[in-house]
Amino acid sequence: MSQQPAARAAVMNDVARLAGVSHQTVSRVLNNHPSVREETRERVLQAVRQLNYRPNALARGLAGRRSRVIGVVSFDTILYGPAATLLGVERAARRAGYGISIVTLEQLDRAGVMAAVDALTEQSVAGVVIIAPLMTAAAAVHSLPTGVPAVVVESDAAGELPAVSVDQVAGAGLAVQHLLDLGHETVWHIAGPRDWVEARDRVDGWRQTLERADRRVPPLVNGDWSPRSGYEAGELIAGRPDVTAVFCANDQQALGLLRSLHERGVRVPEDVSVVGFDDIPEAAFLTPPLTTVRQDFDEVGRRGLAVLLELLDADETSPATHPRVAPTLVVRASSGPPRTR
Repeated sequence: MSQQPAARAAVMNDVARLAGVSHQTVSRVLNNHPSVREETRERVLQAVRQLNYRPNALARGLAGRRSRVIGVVSFDTILYGPAATLLGVERAARRAGYGISIVTLEQLDRAGVMAAVDALTEQSVAGVVIIAPLMTAAAAVHSLPTGVPAVVVESDAAGELPAVSVDQVAGAGLAVQHLLDLGHETVWHIAGPRDWVEARDRVDGWRQTLERADRRVPPLVNGDWSPRSGYEAGELIAGRPDVTAVFCANDQQALGLLRSLHERGVRVPEDVSVVGFDDIPEAAFLTPPLTTVRQDFDEVGRRGLAVLLELLDADETSPATHPRVAPTLVVRASSGPPRTR
């Protein structure tokens, strides 16, 4: 005699659907939030009883008060920017008295983001921060269930969701304008991966700054975030006497470029000036010390959490905000005026 498959346990999505409310409203009812109307509260509780829904242990322990846990969706990477952003969010949450629950994905696509948000919602987190620097992730956040309190960081392509990011276009502009002010006729750019929002914005900032200055826009050198892509770009740059200044999409690329130029007898900054982006901890200790654009990841985390906490107390129809964090230029020895010929 074959056994019948076990019935699937009800989840918060089921309660929200049956009661005709959002995830956020169900969470507020379960956490006894005072802003829920009594009629809505009773409808949600009726759905809970009808479905025999059982919140997990964390949710039961939080009964009577707002969850003090923030969910974070990130992806499996050792890249400096996303890792530093995650650390910035964690520090901001700790200062505000919140813990964090992290779901790390191998791919930030729609299915993965949706599954991660569902998993965090089941933990009755207060809200969700999504670190979404990839184009695929930026597109995925448009499909989040209505009512999930969520903020996107490291992306400006979140649509109706609040988003907090460093102004990448302005950062690239700082790097390029610095090199133009030193006297370089134009600036070459080694770009990051095409499927990254930040790489796209840095290309835009590079091109816009050159065009505003009425300077020639050189052909884009395609790369990724790795030192190898910077090293390989050096093979092209070292053989061109018209290249006197290079803006790299990140400091890792700049590291590889410095090595490549050194091996080919090209002096930095006497022959070619190099500027990076990120201000990694090692930037000041490269040879020569690297001029770069600093991103304040702690400020990104602080603002992201502040927007999320405001969202929890705001009307659900409140318009999304997209605060930008200003980058800063850190001038070191890798950039200088072009040598006279």
